[in-house]
Amino acid sequence: MATDRRADVVWQGDLMNGSGQIGSVTSGALPKLDVSWAARSGEAAGKTSPEELIAAAHAACFSMALAHGLAQGGNPPERLETSATVTFQPGEGIQRSALTVRASVPGMTDENFKAAAEDAKANCPVSKALAGTKVELESAELI
Repeated sequence: MATDRRADVVWQGDLMNGSGQIGSVTSGALPKLDVSWAARSGEAAGKTSPEELIAAAHAACFSMALAHGLAQGGNPPERLETSATVTFQPGEGIQRSALTVRASVPGMTDENFKAAAEDAKANCPVSKALAGTKVELESAELI
């Protein structure tokens, strides 16, 4: 069954001097979040950007895909620590999303873990949504 998720934003002013606020999301789980061009292209100063939200979504999606793949392979993880860094170049757009993961997976070899991480990177829905953008797995290590 398909699910829809929604976020509402109000923007005021032009791009360079204006600002916006993510006012609500379907789940109600996020507080109101301020966004601005300055936060997107330079210093965040307490505001977020679309790329920061994409990074959060990518890290969460990758973690879920990896947890599922590991469990399906008979090695459910105890813990996954994932980071995603999304690089934005003004005038060009999103250049890449780089994932790193550290994990505790009893009984798993480094080689099999790295293969599972590569599979999760390639197949998580956010990675697929970023088609046309360089998606990298910078590191995958067992702890």
